[in-house]
Amino acid sequence: MKIGYRTIKTAIGTPLAIWIATLLGLENFASAGILTILCIQITRKRSFLSAWHRFAACMIAIVFSYAFFELFGYNPVAIGLMMFAFIPTTVKLNISPGIVTSSVIILHLYVSGSIEWDLVFNEILLITVGIGTALILNLYMPSLENKLEEYQKQIEDNFSIIIKEIAHFLRDGNDGWTGKELTETAVILEEAKSLSFRDVENHLLRTHNHYYHYFHMRTKQFELLERMLPLVTGIGGTTEHALKISEFFDELSEGIHPGNTAVLYLKKLKEMRDEFREADLPATREEFESRASLFHLLNEIEQYLIFKRSFKKSDV
Repeated sequence: MKIGYRTIKTAIGTPLAIWIATLLGLENFASAGILTILCIQITRKRSFLSAWHRFAACMIAIVFSYAFFELFGYNPVAIGLMMFAFIPTTVKLNISPGIVTSSVIILHLYVSGSIEWDLVFNEILLITVGIGTALILNLYMPSLENKLEEYQKQIEDNFSIIIKEIAHFLRDGNDGWTGKELTETAVILEEAKSLSFRDVENHLLRTHNHYYHYFHMRTKQFELLERMLPLVTGIGGTTEHALKISEFFDELSEGIHPGNTAVLYLKKLKEMRDEFREADLPATREEFESRASLFHLLNEIEQYLIFKRSFKKSDV
């Protein structure tokens, strides 16, 4: 069984919060542990947002509890009436994630039978200890760099195989490829984008995240590769143009890496397109359709390279 960092933080933070609350002599000290459990998050950004939502909601809950319990009495009806006002207020203020946390404070005030300043101060300290403990623990987040690099390499290896298979088909029409790299790449891209988004939320002061933009760029390129496959399979026979494009794809398959090589390939692509335009016109309908598919394929691979060139410009 694999134990994650969130589990470890919860296991450490819960008793720590209870211990601190006990040292401070707070009533309902165990509730500090509950508040900590509710506030442990998987990223720093979510941690700070969670702390703010819960603290603000608890403060509003104290005010609402005093008003409704003193006005309608300490009974279940008063709790129900208060929730009709409290929940819409938190939603309006965009702090609704704090509803569950504030419910703990509301019930403390309810069972007290009388809200005094000492009790209010006790609850504020409980909130501070519980949320503060979780916030401090959430300041540490494990590095995701190694896993993101692993995803990057897997995607680049699969891209290389896919493009090489396209070249292979254009050259001799071999259709023995299973296409498993397509399925693998789709899954890896989803996981990589999710993980890179977590990495974004772990760096509060960073305005640019290389991996987030990288996997977004690769996703767009992958969509183009998927669109190219029907074009390739629809090209009948092996022509001089198809052989030249297959050589281009073979060369491109060897250059799948984070470096900026897109400009060089775009230049070669333009030269090849100009050369094709000077060639003799197709003599038959089949040749015309094949030539049209090849030109469409060139347009798609051009867009593929433009995505990479744009990524490198934004990555400076």
